[in-house]
Amino acid sequence: MSYDFLLTIAIIMLCTKLFGLTSERVHMPQVVGALIAGVLVGPSVLGWVGETDFLVKTAEIGVIILMFNAGLDTDMEELKKTGFASFIIAVIGVIVPLIGGVGCYMLFYNDPADSLNLLKAGFVGVVLTATSVSITVETLRELGKLKSKVGTAILGAAVIDDILGIVVLTILTAFTDPSVQPVLVFGRIVLFFVFVLIVGLLMHKAFIKMEERWHKHRRIAIYALVFAFLMSYAAEKFFGIADITGAYFAGIVLCNISEMRDYVASKTNVLGYMLFSPLFFASIGIKTNLEGLTGTLVLFAVLLTVVAILSKIIGCGLGARIMGFQTYDSFSIGLGMISRGEVALIVAQKGAQASLIDPHLFPAIVLVVIVTTLVTPILLKFGMRRQTPANTEFTPQQAEAHMPKVSKH
Repeated sequence: MSYDFLLTIAIIMLCTKLFGLTSERVHMPQVVGALIAGVLVGPSVLGWVGETDFLVKTAEIGVIILMFNAGLDTDMEELKKTGFASFIIAVIGVIVPLIGGVGCYMLFYNDPADSLNLLKAGFVGVVLTATSVSITVETLRELGKLKSKVGTAILGAAVIDDILGIVVLTILTAFTDPSVQPVLVFGRIVLFFVFVLIVGLLMHKAFIKMEERWHKHRRIAIYALVFAFLMSYAAEKFFGIADITGAYFAGIVLCNISEMRDYVASKTNVLGYMLFSPLFFASIGIKTNLEGLTGTLVLFAVLLTVVAILSKIIGCGLGARIMGFQTYDSFSIGLGMISRGEVALIVAQKGAQASLIDPHLFPAIVLVVIVTTLVTPILLKFGMRRQTPANTEFTPQQAEAHMPKVSKH
């Protein structure tokens, strides 16, 4: 038995933490530092760590925990209070980047002879639909605009954005087998959501009883994590749907049991933060092979990044304008939705596992995540300078009525 995996863990944990703290010092999320650390320790630069079966499986556990926590962080009751406006902003803010990503891929890598060509383009499009508002939240809080109408619209749309992105990913993943008929694919998807509804209702009641009987007992967190893994397994095994979709909806099932949700999240966050999340983010960086960079790939990466920025500004801004926001406020909402993050990387990994995103495209996707994260606070500060009623703080009573639960993705 080789014990090299212990050295791999030590190197990844140390490097991701050091680079994560460095990125935090310059007001960037730690995920940026973790990505850079993965690239540096991987085959492209230092070559200390390579992709192994152990790393692939532990990274998969990491991504399941991340998506389970994302589901836990979604407060459906609070989401209803954000209104129809956030839904429209999110829908158009998903459609425009999806089309932009598909168009960008087809422009550079269109291969009519490839039966999976459109699916590959679709996965690149889904990567661009994801929104990470963690950096936006900090910027809005710094500007004193977090509880404004614009801030509330951004946060509400980001929550819905995550749900829509997972649904689109589910549909594309189901089509990965070219021999499967579309009717059967949609049948499986419908059956999956029926399964989620039935199991969700039963488990929701079961966990409420657990909460009443074992208030904040460690076994509740264990049972919740078991539920997440079982949902992940069922999604892949019985419905041919990405395991992260099952994990995400497991979190959704538990998200409205408030005290239990907070307790479970506190435990699973530590589990992810301490070990599995660093391994996942580092694995993305390790997969990013900079040695294969060509002029065409660099041009594709730059164009994809530009499309990623503009498509959110146009899509979300248009949705906000349709819902009655002033032009300047609509522009600010679009700026607040630019940043990509964990979900974009998760989608990319799922695409790679399904052989629908070529490994040589990872540098372009990593560039999109890093650049959009860097430019969002700068652009948002510029865009929020103008004082309008929509970007003025609510009163405490208004804030309590309108403030959605913040999604960390």
